[in-house]
Amino acid sequence: MEIRVQSLKFDADQKLLDFVQKKVSKVERFDETITNVDVTLSLLERPENKNVKIQAYVPGETLVIERAATSFEEAVNDAVDAMKEKIVRSKEKRYGA
Repeated sequence: MEIRVQSLKFDADQKLLDFVQKKVSKVERFDETITNVDVTLSLLERPENKNVKIQAYVPGETLVIERAATSFEEAVNDAVDAMKEKIVRSKEKRYGA
């Protein structure tokens, strides 16, 4: 599984990129058919101005989760948790668990 991280409107430091890689790599445990994951980090004009969008590509489907929070770490954690649930539901639907 390939993980691509993109930051919009700012330059993400290596510590943040490593954190995102570590957290997002855990979603592969829930569905081994995931081919790649795109993570977009961006700044918004709201109080919860740190936005994270995760797109996971599985055969025949693209799963998308978007979360905003006051820190990127919090937004990534929320988005990864939601993505895990979405992956499990999608896998159950495909394979009839």
